[in-house]
Amino acid sequence: MIHPSEQLASVRRFEAAGFRAWPAAAVHYDGTWVIRLTAGHPAKRLNSVNPLDRGDVASITERVARAGRRFESYGRPLTFRVSPLAGPELSAWFDGEGWSRFDDSLVMSMPLVEAQVDEAIDQIPLKDIGRFVSASLEVQGADASLRAGLSEIIGAIQPQTGLFAMERGNEALASLICVHDGDLAGLFEIATRAGERRQGHGRKLVLSALKWARLRGARQAWLQVEAANEPALALYRSLGFTEVYRYHYRRPPGA
Repeated sequence: MIHPSEQLASVRRFEAAGFRAWPAAAVHYDGTWVIRLTAGHPAKRLNSVNPLDRGDVASITERVARAGRRFESYGRPLTFRVSPLAGPELSAWFDGEGWSRFDDSLVMSMPLVEAQVDEAIDQIPLKDIGRFVSASLEVQGADASLRAGLSEIIGAIQPQTGLFAMERGNEALASLICVHDGDLAGLFEIATRAGERRQGHGRKLVLSALKWARLRGARQAWLQVEAANEPALALYRSLGFTEVYRYHYRRPPGA
């Protein structure tokens, strides 16, 4: 059985890696609350308050109000991302104030020594950010207005980054981002085009990305996935990923 202190150490490690791998445009601190905001992209993880210390629960009402003013200036709904680092007192405050809870998600990991990558296709990551962004937006069916914001985020990633896309002619089938950060390989923006799912494209692309990362020294793969995404969970579990911890989002009434 994992000791609680060891569990929290793992959470801190993956949370820090996530901040580095998916950087917000603006970062502010209120004690150990990390306030991340990004005008060019609406993703919740880029526009959320992330409490990082279970004991940092002083003056919650005033601090939430301050964070709310920052979010209002960006035109974003005030959103807290609640990991095990936030602690029960803050969650109890949200419950008492009637905040909604949504998008429960899992952080999963896998030792790369156990990854099934030996037979994976050797795929060279794309060097052209514009080409990858086009493929990613196409695969996800996302609005073209997100192009500039996504390009800016990718360009701001500091660790070594592999941009992977599976294409058939001029049609993008699947895409993902692999961020190699020390001994970690984080997978982000994993998506398969509607109409092409359940055909193995995602599995092949994930394995190619993990092979690329392992050859560069990564020893552990990790990713984040919504708890309600059963097809994705089934894929990741079949590859050997297991749950490390969970997080969710909170918003005030009427947000």
